[in-house]
Amino acid sequence: MNHPLALAVALALAAAAPAHAAASSPAPDQPVSSTPQSSNPFFAESPLPLQYPQFDKIQASDFGPAFDRGMAEQRQEFDAIAASDAAPTFDNTILAMERSGQVLSRARYVFGNLTSADTSDTLDKLDAQYSPRFAAHRDALYLNPKLFARVKALYDSRGTLGLDAQDARLVERYYTDFVRAGANLTPQQQERVKAINAELATLTTKFSQDVLAERNDSAIVVDSRDELSGMTDDQVNAAAEAAKAKGLDGKFLIPLLNTTGQPTEAQLDNRALRERIHRASVARGSRGNQWDTRAAVSQVTRLRAERAKIMGYPNYAAFAVAEETAKTPEAINAMLEKLAPIAVANARREGSVLQAMIDSEQKAKGQPSFQLQPWDWAYYTEKVRKAQYDYDESQIKPYLELDNVLENGVFFAAGKLYGLKFKRRTDLPVYQPDVRVYDVSNEDGSQLALVLVDPYARPTKQGGAWMSSYVDQSDLMGTKPVVALHLNVTKPAAGKPALMTWDDANTAFHEFGHVLHGMFSDVKYPYFSGTNVPRDFVEFPSQVNEMWMDDPVVLANYARHWQTGEPMPKALLDKVMAASKFNEGFATTEYLGAAMLDQKWHQVAADQLPDAAGVMDYEAAALKSVGLDYAPVPPRYRTPYFSHIMGGYAAGYYAYIWSEVLDADTAKWIREHGGLTRENGNRFRDMILSRGGSQDALELFKAFYGADPEIAPLLERRGLVAEGGDDAAKPDTGPVPPKP
Repeated sequence: MNHPLALAVALALAAAAPAHAAASSPAPDQPVSSTPQSSNPFFAESPLPLQYPQFDKIQASDFGPAFDRGMAEQRQEFDAIAASDAAPTFDNTILAMERSGQVLSRARYVFGNLTSADTSDTLDKLDAQYSPRFAAHRDALYLNPKLFARVKALYDSRGTLGLDAQDARLVERYYTDFVRAGANLTPQQQERVKAINAELATLTTKFSQDVLAERNDSAIVVDSRDELSGMTDDQVNAAAEAAKAKGLDGKFLIPLLNTTGQPTEAQLDNRALRERIHRASVARGSRGNQWDTRAAVSQVTRLRAERAKIMGYPNYAAFAVAEETAKTPEAINAMLEKLAPIAVANARREGSVLQAMIDSEQKAKGQPSFQLQPWDWAYYTEKVRKAQYDYDESQIKPYLELDNVLENGVFFAAGKLYGLKFKRRTDLPVYQPDVRVYDVSNEDGSQLALVLVDPYARPTKQGGAWMSSYVDQSDLMGTKPVVALHLNVTKPAAGKPALMTWDDANTAFHEFGHVLHGMFSDVKYPYFSGTNVPRDFVEFPSQVNEMWMDDPVVLANYARHWQTGEPMPKALLDKVMAASKFNEGFATTEYLGAAMLDQKWHQVAADQLPDAAGVMDYEAAALKSVGLDYAPVPPRYRTPYFSHIMGGYAAGYYAYIWSEVLDADTAKWIREHGGLTRENGNRFRDMILSRGGSQDALELFKAFYGADPEIAPLLERRGLVAEGGDDAAKPDTGPVPPKP
């Protein structure tokens, strides 16, 4: 919980750079608490169970003083270690650093979660103000030459210190962190790195805030109910209420999600409105308004490339993935380039089916046909599913009520696999009224963790879904996990059920896989706790957990009609399964488009990157160069609102499909060994989920699976075949991810 790098990874969709050293006294413009400092809830451990945050006592004015005291204390702790006359030992150097910064850690964990889940103007201002200070703080810690000398001495002699495997790994990781922060650079180079880190922290924080602000500003105002044909009555009423809340009585408001594609595009019969929604979505960040992010994109990518060069790497991607399981950009390219032509070929085949339906439909109306466009894809996909599989999404949503999915599906599966028990708690404070808290216990009744569930979308919440941590498990600190699950399900009108799509339910299972990874952590040190693993491994356990969504035992327990309680008919599930692979070409192509864009932005030198005016042309050329410029399928995120790569997934968006290779192999293994059993759950818990980052990630996988990863199960799962048919699509059976 207190390790500076682990904290940066957990919170840092903000800066892909190491953070750095601030002054220990407040700046003149710094917010100061109006309450006595002794009452600041971050100055001592929370007295609530498992150090659960005191949300009922935390005020925005508490963060500034906590940040200042926390940075000052940790700086003093690191300086004392560096100045010690005693010879460096594991205890007086490595463990002393690992124990440091508790006040800062408590405050930053809560702050990072709130700015993502329930931000405000005050929190946004604090975020912008302190981001460069945190960057400066980390640099002060990791660019201390005396401290680095102690760490290096331990690293060089680690084989003679009598350390166990986890202790030795902690020494190695600290040494690597110091080196990657710039400890081996010249003083002049270090000063430049500090300046870059501070600027990156400011730019990426502003980018995140601008993306959220413009997403809210870009909501589509619709004048008449007739234009919303295809949406359900509940959706239309919710749109009316959203408009009314904005002072637009009598109109309707359709909010945008952070992705390129928008859910309502699958429903709206009005093609002109679908086009309007799509164009508003893809224009975000490039409209020349106050939230235009193109200049930030240009500057961030150039600064990253410059810093990588100073560190001795040819480009930022090479620097970023050196500590991931991929190891090199070439390994990433090898896998993405293997998948791209197969995915695009499948997307084009799907597009031809959609075009045929458009032609047929227009002919029946006696009207001229039109060319398939991005805003048509989801709409006609639903029509194809209905025509070919007698299925559309509206049939399944009544069986996916949020409480049932969560408690009788996600939690139920965890009980079957791991023996977990969940009990709703109402005695703990929450930061927003819709948030729920659950006490989680092991089968023997011992307390395992506390889990917050934040299910609904709102204007103060970032888009997407994610897991986060408030308290990390650690034997050293004597702490158990407090973790959170965040979704963005549309909140229903009062008295109405929250009905989920199949994808929404899948997301809930996915994110709970991250929760399990955090809850089951059983490591000595905060550095290795829970999801503090390589970025291209962290999605692996969460993707494995998706397999239980349609397990017959689990499905029968949660997929019940919200009014009648009747289980989902098997015939309907069969339709869902039969239809599920139809759109895999699209899904894989839009994902690969984003993943390839990420690499194209980060695999070149600074002088090869465009200025703000050239950002969109650069994006178009990048997609064309890898054959992912199929117009009806734009990238899942376009560059100006691609928050992942302006934050913690810079050069790492490939991680989702990289991890899915491991997931598909693991799911295959589990099915072949009995499926939903306690034996399989215990094996996965013991060999993967409990280990965190305490061992090499790929070695953990291979110990569980019994072999190197293979790509064949992934292609089979996604229904991806090459132009020549099944034989032409047979993948290599060699290890994937490729070895460097």
